[in-house]
Amino acid sequence: MSFEKILIVEDDLVIRNLLQSIFMRHKLPVSLADNLAQAQAHLAREPFDLMMLDLRLPDGDGLKFLEQVSTLPERPLVVMVTGFGSVESAVACMRAGAFDYVLKPFSPSQIDVILRKAQTYRQLVKVNSLLSDDPEDDDALLVGRSPAMTRLRQLIDRVAPTDATVLITGESGTGKEMISREFYRRSPRRGQPFIKVNCAAVSQTLIESEFFGHERGAFTGATERREGRFELANNGTLLLDEVSEIPPSLQAKLLRVLQEREFERVGGSRTIKVNVRIIATSNRDLMSNVQKGEFRQDLYYRLNVFPVHVPSLRERVEDIPLLADHFLRRFTRKHGIKVSGFSDSARAALLAYRWPGNVRELQNTVERAVILSESGRPVTAAALGLPGDMSATDVQTTSTWESSEPDLASALAPAAPAAEPVSGDNTSLTDGSGHVLRLDALEKNAIRAALRQTSGNRTQAAAALGISIRTLRNKLQEYRDAGDPIDAGADTGDA
Repeated sequence: MSFEKILIVEDDLVIRNLLQSIFMRHKLPVSLADNLAQAQAHLAREPFDLMMLDLRLPDGDGLKFLEQVSTLPERPLVVMVTGFGSVESAVACMRAGAFDYVLKPFSPSQIDVILRKAQTYRQLVKVNSLLSDDPEDDDALLVGRSPAMTRLRQLIDRVAPTDATVLITGESGTGKEMISREFYRRSPRRGQPFIKVNCAAVSQTLIESEFFGHERGAFTGATERREGRFELANNGTLLLDEVSEIPPSLQAKLLRVLQEREFERVGGSRTIKVNVRIIATSNRDLMSNVQKGEFRQDLYYRLNVFPVHVPSLRERVEDIPLLADHFLRRFTRKHGIKVSGFSDSARAALLAYRWPGNVRELQNTVERAVILSESGRPVTAAALGLPGDMSATDVQTTSTWESSEPDLASALAPAAPAAEPVSGDNTSLTDGSGHVLRLDALEKNAIRAALRQTSGNRTQAAAALGISIRTLRNKLQEYRDAGDPIDAGADTGDA
């Protein structure tokens, strides 16, 4: 991250000109002041990234001025410069908020070192609140022996060391974000920032500022200059999570950044160049969105340099026991409950369930089961709380605690969607031949009924179903992709 404005406060003309020439060699804009009054006037007009401040000035004490500067909302990093150095003055300056301390005479190489340190430090401070910390379940990332997981591991090994843009697709809960972290950790950029921006969670009115930053006064509320995620991720990796949610108005600007590696902040005119590796994720079929005119084709091809598909649990059923055992070990340690594995019927229930929420749902289910289980006994099918009857084996081995509190597991178990029957819709639990409907069929019937009852209003239907409008949109898109557009003819508005 390059500095944009440097202020030199120095009364010695030779030293002032030397500092100016060093910074100009780095093509950095410099403002000059030979006393504190001029320095105050500069700071009142505009913010600075770095200030070289003489300790003794004609109209005051540089140390006291440092204390004042340290209270500014947009305070620069301050390097104290003095020809009368002592341990006491150095300690006092650092306590007052100085970034560094340099003695006269100094060499240009000394200033170069300070400049590099200051730029690195400033970027670390800026990205600290945005750094995507490793989640606790990263150790489960590549658990599995299925062919699908073997191929995924081989793909990561091959692509991670490169700078290729990666597009990671897969259903919700499959671990797309964790796979992106694995690409980052195995890349040459692993020592640089890893910045995430959730494109679905940022307001459309602010997303451009989130991406590219803004200048002070660019819009109402922009009281200070702010660097965007691209700028903060410079030399590192930027994760565009749920990239399909980027509004069309921003897609052209994003394409330019990916092509040219440069942009301007909102309200600014200075072109900022960045060196960022892009990893994007999506739980949607982006090509389908392209065909519908919802996503730019050129942006799709720019992102889809190296496509990676994360398999659902339905595509790697043989990995379910390994993942369940892994989560069991973790949550027994976390909650201090020593359960003795899974009962046979619990393992059968784990394998029989379709896991629409994938690995995330499996993880949550195992954690809940550990909490509901009695120490020293195996996890039962009842404790898992998955749809279906508790097996006879589990009935016989259920503890006294479980028998006396039968409603606890069922209260925490996922409930089937509830919706009033609508004429013409099959919302019962069985089909015409008396067979119990699968959960996905019940879910589709409930959504169909909610849309009928609300005359196709998606917002009202989502509220009736107790889900978010985004979840409803994703479900409807799944049905359309499968050739069953159950909302055909419905109100496509979300209000």
